[in-house]
Amino acid sequence: MPNKFLILGVLAFFYCFSVVAQDKNDKKIIEALPVIETDSIIVKTREPMDALSPARAAFYSAILPGLGQAYNKKYWKIPLVYGALGTGIYFFVSNQKEYNRYRDAYKSRLAGFTDDEFYFDSEGNKLDTPRVSTTNLERGQEFYRKNKDLSLLITVGLYALNIIDANVDAHLLQYNVDDNLTLAPHYEFNEFDASSNLGLTLNFKF
Repeated sequence: MPNKFLILGVLAFFYCFSVVAQDKNDKKIIEALPVIETDSIIVKTREPMDALSPARAAFYSAILPGLGQAYNKKYWKIPLVYGALGTGIYFFVSNQKEYNRYRDAYKSRLAGFTDDEFYFDSEGNKLDTPRVSTTNLERGQEFYRKNKDLSLLITVGLYALNIIDANVDAHLLQYNVDDNLTLAPHYEFNEFDASSNLGLTLNFKF
């Protein structure tokens, strides 16, 4: 009987020792594990859409070309707007000036005068025969009138394009371009057969 108690005591001692050792090992494993900190979730809220922003940008460009582009913060477009409009206005004024020259000389010929500018050379000497005939004066009027009208039409078109550009830009600035709606290419390497896969990924989150 005493031997049995002795054996049981020894077994209980070793059992307690193994439990304590196991507990110490578990604590060491837990301490050795790296601590992973998770970032806090940041929820981005989109700015509310301004339904009047496109109309406002178009209105500003109608009042003063380039002002709508400044409202949209597209400042680099302002020199382009004024360059295009300035070119159209330049050709309109130039053709208007030439048209007036030919028209005035033509009216003077019809009145019987021979003192219009085409009866003189570059040094101011009177010529017996004008540099431009009456028929060519008529043709010149027609030519410059067409160019003048075309220049005016192009200038008006550029002015309208300036308004449309400001309106469209204001619309595009309010488009949803966040990560909840993305279309991006992806590349995947297959380790089993050493092949590559290409494709497109569409993400759409509510």
